[in-house]
Amino acid sequence: MTETKPPIAYLTGEYPKVSHTFIQREIEALRAAGWPVLACTIRRAAAKDVVGDAQKAEETRTFAVIEAAKRPATALAAQVWALRQGRWRRALRLAWNTRPPGIKAGIWQMFYLLEAAVLARYLSAQGVRHIHNHFADSSGSVTMLAAELAGIPFSMTMHGPALFYEPRWWRLDEKTARAAFVSCISHFCRSQAMYFTKSEYWDKLKIVHCGVDPARYGRADLARGKHLIFVGRLAAVKGLPILIEAFARVKAHHPDAHLSIVGDGPERKPAEARVARLGIADAVTFHGYQSSDEVAGLLSRSDVMVLPSFAEGVPVVLMEAMASGLPVIASRVAGVQELVEDGVSGYAVPPGDLDSLVARLNALLSDPDLCARMGAAGREKVVVEFNQAAEAEWLERILAGSLSGALPEGLRPR
Repeated sequence: MTETKPPIAYLTGEYPKVSHTFIQREIEALRAAGWPVLACTIRRAAAKDVVGDAQKAEETRTFAVIEAAKRPATALAAQVWALRQGRWRRALRLAWNTRPPGIKAGIWQMFYLLEAAVLARYLSAQGVRHIHNHFADSSGSVTMLAAELAGIPFSMTMHGPALFYEPRWWRLDEKTARAAFVSCISHFCRSQAMYFTKSEYWDKLKIVHCGVDPARYGRADLARGKHLIFVGRLAAVKGLPILIEAFARVKAHHPDAHLSIVGDGPERKPAEARVARLGIADAVTFHGYQSSDEVAGLLSRSDVMVLPSFAEGVPVVLMEAMASGLPVIASRVAGVQELVEDGVSGYAVPPGDLDSLVARLNALLSDPDLCARMGAAGREKVVVEFNQAAEAEWLERILAGSLSGALPEGLRPR
């Protein structure tokens, strides 16, 4: 007889969202394995950020904390419920003791406590036994407080890099100490968590990769060409101006080269202006946000993936590109080199180094056989080490062990 698994909840700042598709995949994998997962979000994502039928369907069954808290009767009932549970004072003390410095930050911390009561009451009504958080910043604070109010354990996935710029602001030390376990997306991520955490808690820091389903990706049966692709939010951290400048230089040697830019964000208009100023508008296509299926299709028809970010965790889009058989060029930051083996599956270049990026682009666009070899090596890397099914199974083992009081040994599955 199959053992019934208890309901668990997932919380993040905005869900579902096109840039957080990997969270939805993780939830779907756990559901497929028999875990009843209630999806929760602090706030609804903007309509433009919910792309594709799968995300729109997921949005309809996701509990939005702020949306519920804005209903006066719901907000009041949640506070009364929290007082009756006998945990309100402990949660208030925890909120106060972990508040960031400053009056404004302290006020926000009290808002997090009010939101946590709304969430905790909802989780209790649904019989939830555990809550897991992605990103560990403000939504992590709500998670920690909601777990205290509901009397259930919590865990979190640490990504970085922004989180590690303000570890004391977000009290990573206290969150890690209280968490049942912490999923770190890379060895680099785990090392940062160790730096800000007492050594007595290091055993609960497990490495759980974000993953992809390799079967969903593959390269179309096309001759190797000179189609470059960038996929990501068009924000300053992604280094898009460096890519555009590099492409303009490369195009002088490869006039048939083309660049697809997939995504949207605050840097789109400046990027479009830069492309026009450099006279390469006929060779650059801005696609805007695309669904995961549409991204897979664009990758299958491309030749090289480029991600010149100034900061990253371990980008899922690089996994998708590598699973599609593309060589990748990415910045040598954080945990990227745990995915991209320099000279094997692509190139890891110094962030912001225009000359290095141009040189690597020229090398790949001039050698289709090299692209094919690197593409094959990259796909194998993803199949073996970043496979969504295997990562979900490992996360299951951690979660089940946590609920039974004994985490599995080791950083990675054996």
